[in-house]
Amino acid sequence: MPDAGDDPHYFDFDLDRGIRTQVVEKLETSPSLPLTKGAGPQASGIYALYFKGQLVYIGKASKGTTKSKRTLRARLNEHVSKISGRKNITLADMKCRYLTFASEWWVFAAEFALITHYQPGWNESGFGSKVPGVGLRV
Repeated sequence: MPDAGDDPHYFDFDLDRGIRTQVVEKLETSPSLPLTKGAGPQASGIYALYFKGQLVYIGKASKGTTKSKRTLRARLNEHVSKISGRKNITLADMKCRYLTFASEWWVFAAEFALITHYQPGWNESGFGSKVPGVGLRV
């Protein structure tokens, strides 16, 4: 198979970069909202959590393809409950952004692209796990 070194006309489209560029731009221009009960729509999508203005976590809600059938609102509500029970952090310190998608496939692609791009610390700490606070660094 030819590559750029062999053929000056060869082009290999970088789909990951294309997705990442668009989803990062859209997320960064979406409104930043307080993280409160009832935030977010009853839809599938991705969300970002910010602690004192710093992006700390990227998550997804996929109501059509996961066992839990969670919506953005349900996932954000879970985080509200989890953070409410923590020490050294308050909901007043937290903001969120989210994007909805027509296709469940894009939810997974967008989450992967955003985590790859931002490498948020809480994604590596166990924050999204079902055991509240496991490994969470505040």
